[in-house]
Amino acid sequence: MLSEREKQFMQYWEANRDRENRWQQQLLAGIPMGLLFSLPVLAIIFTGKLWYQRADMAMNAMASPYVLIVAVFVITVFVSIFYKRHQWDMKEQQYRQLKAREELEAKEGDA
Repeated sequence: MLSEREKQFMQYWEANRDRENRWQQQLLAGIPMGLLFSLPVLAIIFTGKLWYQRADMAMNAMASPYVLIVAVFVITVFVSIFYKRHQWDMKEQQYRQLKAREELEAKEGDA
């Protein structure tokens, strides 16, 4: 027998699974997690001036700030979409397991 919470999840997921599978929705919803991964890169680079001046000189000689901005943007987008895609897969797996359990219980109830 499915619990009330499981039934509520199944109703929610049936109504929203297609909306949450779009990459635009995944990007917008996952941006906080993407920033959580990419902003420490900036923090390390900008505080590197304080604790290791030689590495800072080497970084300034090799990389432009535009490359750094693009890299942080790419990291943010990748992590945000990947994170939400993984969450979607986990919810879809849970939904399918509950659906299979519901169908099995219906068959056992008929027999």
